[in-house]
Amino acid sequence: MHWSRDGYQVGTDNATFDFDIIHAYLAQSYWSPGIPRATLKKAIEGSLCFGLFGKGQQIGFARVVSDRATFAYLCDVFVLPDFQGQGLGRWLMDCVMAHPDLQALRRIVLVTRDAHSLYKEFGFTAPGKPEGYMELHKPGIYRSSVGAPDGD
Repeated sequence: MHWSRDGYQVGTDNATFDFDIIHAYLAQSYWSPGIPRATLKKAIEGSLCFGLFGKGQQIGFARVVSDRATFAYLCDVFVLPDFQGQGLGRWLMDCVMAHPDLQALRRIVLVTRDAHSLYKEFGFTAPGKPEGYMELHKPGIYRSSVGAPDGD
């Protein structure tokens, strides 16, 4: 799939992604600090991914882990700092939410520390019955050296 707007593009062809930019951003993010390159490569290969491009480079990314029939987990959404504040993150989410494989899902979930207002625009809310949600969380799993940040 491919979308264009005002000189920017969003596409789902993993072959067009700049893996170095994606890895550099995610390895420094609060949610996946130190993620190994091989782990990220495997995650991208097993997911529906969206690359945001402009000014001759990749400037954003989003990943959806899904069976494409009933459930999806939205993760790894970012726009590089130099391109934030222009509505590109919102447009990237428009493209994610418009993808045909995500239209008939019963549930899409995500975890965010600081972007609640963006996701509320797309209908996301806090879980209606949070007591039913459980997780197995290993925040330090990518830590490759002593003193690396834990992340969330």
